[in-house]
Amino acid sequence: MSPLRFGVIGTGHLGSAHARILSEIPDVELVGIHDADATIGTAVAERIGTTHFGELGALLDRSDAAIVAVTTSAHHAVAGDALDSGCHVLVEKPLTPTIEEADDLIEKADRNGLFLGVGHVERFNPAIRACRPYLKDPRFLACQRLATFQPRGTDVPVMLDLMIHDIDLVLGLVDSEVESVHAIGVPLLTDSVDMANARIVFGNGAVADISASRASAVRARELRLFQPSGYFSLDLAAGRGEYLRRRDDADPAEVFRAGGAPELSLATIVERVPLEAEPAEPLRLELEAFRDVILGRPSDAATARDGRAALEVALRIGHEIERSAHVPV
Repeated sequence: MSPLRFGVIGTGHLGSAHARILSEIPDVELVGIHDADATIGTAVAERIGTTHFGELGALLDRSDAAIVAVTTSAHHAVAGDALDSGCHVLVEKPLTPTIEEADDLIEKADRNGLFLGVGHVERFNPAIRACRPYLKDPRFLACQRLATFQPRGTDVPVMLDLMIHDIDLVLGLVDSEVESVHAIGVPLLTDSVDMANARIVFGNGAVADISASRASAVRARELRLFQPSGYFSLDLAAGRGEYLRRRDDADPAEVFRAGGAPELSLATIVERVPLEAEPAEPLRLELEAFRDVILGRPSDAATARDGRAALEVALRIGHEIERSAHVPV
């Protein structure tokens, strides 16, 4: 079987990483890259050992699949061109800035019989992969994502830039529809929201509290989950965590009756389960999942409809911020 021919569109931070990995993974041939800035594109191509195509159409004509890693405002136009050229497409998050554009791309992919995916790479974080076997009906999820300021991504508010990672995670971890959203946000360094907090209530009663900032003095990517059997503490930046699980022989009634007994300690009630997965670069796993779905193999790739669902909640958060505080989003 011939390898799948891939093209990468946009060679910034993420696009360059996509191109590097695609040049290394099995069953894939990196045909080349395209960047609107030919000087940058050529430099990246030389570093990776591939070809920079000055014309996007020439790259798409030679590709079976395309990675779209351009600015969010250009996602609809570029991904649409790739789909029209017969390419399967993986678009970096968010899928598009608007629901209308997302629906247009989804309809186009369906009509052409092509796979359209979204780059929600945190799904492949080792801490997330390690905790999934233990998850059972999480009731409260607390996400914190703090980043120092970078001009990259500021063409959209922080909900579409950073928070959408955690929105996608909680939508995948809670098996229920979103019932209500409450949010607050403020601009700080740009004209749109740079810091935001949202409280999402699901139909089954679960609640997610999500905070994101792109104007922080420190970096943090943390997720805590609470369920009847225990508590998860995940460090997404480090890719590991722990699960504090109630011991099978721990009787809550006995704990209550013991009161302040000196022999009673946390260790008699819960056990610590380290959470670590096989080391693997999340972006590599994401690209392998995209490759696999094209080849008809089992895959955990995030679909365009997954991306649309996360986008819809992110925009709903933005509307709530604008409604309650008159902050442009």
